[in-house]
Amino acid sequence: MSETRKQLGYLTEQLDAMRAAGTHFRLRVLDDQQAPICHYDGKEVINLASNNYLGLANHPKLIEAAVEATKKFGAGSGAVRTIAGTMRLHMQLEERIAAFKNVEACVVFQSGFAANAGTVSAILGKEDFIFSDELNHASIIDGARLSRAKIKVFRHKDVAHCEELLAEVQNEPGRKLVITDGVFSMDGDIGPVGALAGVAERYGAIMMVDDAHASGVLGRHGRGSIDHFHAHGRVDIQVGTLSKAIGSLGGYVCGSRDLIDFLYHRARPFLFSTSHPPAVPASCLAAFDILESEPDRMERLWRNTHSFKATLASAGFNIGGQNTPMSETPILPIIVGESAKAAEFSRALFDAGLMATAITYPTVAQGKARIRTIVTSEHSPETLAQAAEILTATAKKLAIL
Repeated sequence: MSETRKQLGYLTEQLDAMRAAGTHFRLRVLDDQQAPICHYDGKEVINLASNNYLGLANHPKLIEAAVEATKKFGAGSGAVRTIAGTMRLHMQLEERIAAFKNVEACVVFQSGFAANAGTVSAILGKEDFIFSDELNHASIIDGARLSRAKIKVFRHKDVAHCEELLAEVQNEPGRKLVITDGVFSMDGDIGPVGALAGVAERYGAIMMVDDAHASGVLGRHGRGSIDHFHAHGRVDIQVGTLSKAIGSLGGYVCGSRDLIDFLYHRARPFLFSTSHPPAVPASCLAAFDILESEPDRMERLWRNTHSFKATLASAGFNIGGQNTPMSETPILPIIVGESAKAAEFSRALFDAGLMATAITYPTVAQGKARIRTIVTSEHSPETLAQAAEILTATAKKLAIL
């Protein structure tokens, strides 16, 4: 063993521990398009693992827009946005998102993770306070840590607890930021955006919402949780993603013009990452057109969600509602409990022709490992019925049902 390998030997030990615990995984490789039925590792499977909620990742109009932009403007942008990498397409996309979200301005980041982490760390400092839901996304947690602000965690969706924590420090100097997911990515429940906005207003706090899993899913034409709760003008910072329902890549932040101008100057992921290639903003622009012109996609998404949720419940699966939040969206978790059992379930499902990912500790709490299923607008009723049959038969074999 070389010196370098000895120095990193502790990583091998941790990987061996994962293998012993049954939670080590290898990456599944997609061989074709991100579709309801596709091929991973050469095997045809029903796909219940994708965030492609509306099927836009392989919509002909997005593909055409990406190809045309690549032909016209090239394969890459060649620089960060603040030097020479801001193309007309980038600005058009930001203007389009701002209009869609009913705000003054928008900035697009390289990913949703970068948008959250870069924004929180840019706007707050060590003298400030962050009030964060205990189940907020990892990007929010990392951004809070990077800001060096004092972090106060409130119980999941517990508005009264958030207010209690705000009251404790209301007379202390420093800015206060309340932040929640619009839709929580592991349980699929909806954050109490309107109620938290009211609390933030009472205490003069900044209100921020991560709408990654709500954009394209909730609100009019997919405008998100702020629109769902009729909270326009009450949320200072809206974060979203372009890589889930929008079907492409990236993240964005919406708000006042001064907020966005400040992030142009101070958000480190924006300042130090090369901008998206032309194909990305072009395909995103096409996606927002489709959101407004094809409302039937969201209608199909919600029909499939309600139907599949009812099927899982009638089969006897634990889909939340006891010690786990109940899903209210197309994210439909099947709670298994132990991480090793969830990982075994996922592998057996794949062997039976169903792609459904195990979510284990530390992504979720100990004892709350689950199979996370996600339906899309493009799943047919027949495909979802077949998926339910595979889930039920496999769960019975493993004594999960």
